[in-house]
Amino acid sequence: MKPTFYVTTPIYYVNDVPHIGHAYTTVAADVLARYKRLMGYDVYFLTGSDEHGQKVEKAAITAGETPLELADRVVKRYQALWERLGISHSDFIRTTQERHKKGVSEIFSNILAKGDIYLGEYEDWYCTPCETFWTETQLIEGRCPDCNRPVEKLKEESYFFRMSKYQEQLLAHIEAHPDFIQPKSKRNEIVSFIKEGLRDLSVSRTTFTWGIPVPGNDRHIIYVWFDALTNYISALGYPDETGNYSRYWPVDVHLIGKDILRFHAVYWPTFLMAAGLPLPEKVFAHGWWTVEGQKMSKSLQNVVEPNMLIDKYGVDVVRYFLLREVPFGLDGDFSHTALIQRMNSDLANDIGNLLSRSTAMAVKYFEGILPEPSEMIDIDLALKTKTGEMIAIVDKFIDELAFSKALQAIWDVISAGNKYIDDSAPWTLAKDPANRGRLATVMHTLLESQRITHCVLSAFLPTTAGKALASLGYAEEISKEKLVWGGLKAGTVITKVEALFPRYEGKE
Repeated sequence: MKPTFYVTTPIYYVNDVPHIGHAYTTVAADVLARYKRLMGYDVYFLTGSDEHGQKVEKAAITAGETPLELADRVVKRYQALWERLGISHSDFIRTTQERHKKGVSEIFSNILAKGDIYLGEYEDWYCTPCETFWTETQLIEGRCPDCNRPVEKLKEESYFFRMSKYQEQLLAHIEAHPDFIQPKSKRNEIVSFIKEGLRDLSVSRTTFTWGIPVPGNDRHIIYVWFDALTNYISALGYPDETGNYSRYWPVDVHLIGKDILRFHAVYWPTFLMAAGLPLPEKVFAHGWWTVEGQKMSKSLQNVVEPNMLIDKYGVDVVRYFLLREVPFGLDGDFSHTALIQRMNSDLANDIGNLLSRSTAMAVKYFEGILPEPSEMIDIDLALKTKTGEMIAIVDKFIDELAFSKALQAIWDVISAGNKYIDDSAPWTLAKDPANRGRLATVMHTLLESQRITHCVLSAFLPTTAGKALASLGYAEEISKEKLVWGGLKAGTVITKVEALFPRYEGKE
């Protein structure tokens, strides 16, 4: 039996236009999923869309359509973007699907029957854009502390979840599982939030109708966050505890943006505790992207649209930049200048140049037929060792979700390859027929190092790695077992590859 690995992105709100933040989380999850598959795991990778709530209802009325028509129209934007970005998800859940509604009704009924959901009355300040209630003291100058927009006083009958009951249990869980919330700074933030005291949470609304009705009382609609968070188990077939649910739950990692950390690290675990279900292994909150130093916002018209980036620079450039530029977990700044610099130096100069030089020499000196190597000397063994060591380093960093460090480790081998060419000077060896055996070893070492590098890189840059491996005449399915030295056999046909990444000379 293969070990399993379950990774999720948040489900994206259909009232949004997909932007660089959505692409960031989803590409990170994709790299994780691809890498784990490569390493022999049975991977389930879930993404999807959050389609209920007052905001969607209001937007649909404004647009003169039903909420479902709006959702059907907008969800295609995400699905089309994931296809362009090469996202290899196993499933796409929509909260309007029957399988999801069934899961939500089940977990709500389950907690209600235990007495941890009760009917009461709610009065507080409500922010419609954030779909969040705030107390008077939480408001900042009378406005929503999250989005700074106006709030309105709402009083309504509501079902409440006894979140306060689980305060100590949740703190104890976080204490016992240091990796449960990552990065550490975010864990500390959540611990201090819980220690301030958890209040019971209003988990139903009566002011709108677009959502999942409370079982047995359809005047109430289940709170959109209770609904949305349940996607992580409803997609696995919950409440049916066999099949995918028993196979993949608990999730290995929920990847999220830091703005929704509290929902994932406080609300969701307490719902699960109340329902008697296992908790996630890890919730990892990454940072936000600013644009040229400013917060992304529609009003500033500086929202970075991923489709435009793909059109301009190509899909693997975008994937590379997102994960290389900023340590995952910290905030990052997007600028075209930084992206072009990465494209020209790391991609065109380093990796692209290495492969085109190497394959061109194989064609020139050996007519594109990989020669039988003779004995390796120290300089060859050094590159072989460095290539082999990279795999363990990348493995460690992927487990830590340190994508930029994993890429750095791969690039260290690429730099070593470029230096190896300069130090072993194949062009000089080629002038003397007596050095034919030595030249064969140099070419073999150079190309085999790149085969392994591109196998590992296929998790990050699938299109590029595919082109590179094709030029190396390597058509085998990539797997952990193939990451050992000696995969390229003498007699393999090598083709000269055109630049993997053209240098970008355009004006910004």
